[in-house]
Amino acid sequence: MGRSRGGSGAKNGRDSNPKHLGVKKFAGEVVTAGSIILKQRGTKVHPGDNVMKAKDDSLFAVVDGTVVFGERKNRKIVSVSPVEA
Repeated sequence: MGRSRGGSGAKNGRDSNPKHLGVKKFAGEVVTAGSIILKQRGTKVHPGDNVMKAKDDSLFAVVDGTVVFGERKNRKIVSVSPVEA
């Protein structure tokens, strides 16, 4: 008998499902209140004016307006500048 070599070649068949993270609305795009601007794990980007952070760290618009990316205290932030009524 030949020596046994651990068997099955099916040791690699595992992968996690895609999480669809990233920027959903880019700078200059018009958003409505409640629109998700960015999906992330942890606060890589922080909420600025008229933006709030969801439980899963997603950032979403609180008012209708235009998306603005910027920096504050050496942190990336995303804000929404409200549309003039």
